[in-house]
Amino acid sequence: MKVAVVEDSGLAREGLVSMLGAYPDLELICSADHTDTALEVLKARPADVLFLDIHMPGSSGFELLASLSYSPLIIFTTAYSEYSIRSFDFNTVDYLLKPISQQRLDQAIAKLRRQFALSTTSPQLDIESSHKEELQPALEPGSRLFIKDNDKCYLIELASIRYFESCKNEARAFFDGNKAFIKRTMNELELRLPATLFFRANRQYIVNLQAVKSIEESASDGFSLMMIDGMKIDISRRRATQMAEMLRL
Repeated sequence: MKVAVVEDSGLAREGLVSMLGAYPDLELICSADHTDTALEVLKARPADVLFLDIHMPGSSGFELLASLSYSPLIIFTTAYSEYSIRSFDFNTVDYLLKPISQQRLDQAIAKLRRQFALSTTSPQLDIESSHKEELQPALEPGSRLFIKDNDKCYLIELASIRYFESCKNEARAFFDGNKAFIKRTMNELELRLPATLFFRANRQYIVNLQAVKSIEESASDGFSLMMIDGMKIDISRRRATQMAEMLRL
């Protein structure tokens, strides 16, 4: 695997590079202290995986990712314990809190090897298979998400997304007065979203349970979900009963 380390702290960068030398299947192609420097190298020689700091002078790690024309596997590294970064549009393998211990790095590399092997040997896996679920880590209710939609990038709380709408082979997330396209199908999103927070109302929508204002009977043989932003989403009687049971818990 071709590896790049992007870290503005010289001590942290040199320490991580030294630790990565213990893994013979990792080939270091870039060790950069700034995103601009890294971008020049990564455009000329794509990396399979980035060990990427989040907060750096000038451009952030997220801005570097938004500038790439491909999606490498990502292991985020940061000194900020309040962040738990996940991503829909990039392949997040793990999140390491600095200073990084050898034991914690071993765990991340083990995940990386599994994910890299699956992505290279089985590129056409069905998204509902258990292997596909392994390829993308499950999201946690408290996750912060990085979403790239064309030239706009968002870093948001997962819980702030009110609902997802199916748009052919993509989905659209609605949050904080904004909406953004995500290059994922609804089935793939359903696999990754925490069931304690999100519910598949119908083929078209996945809703945030915390954003449901009320469940009302509709004119047809079913119900409508009234969302906190005024949106009305149809739901069958059976699914409405299942949701009501979850909300009572």
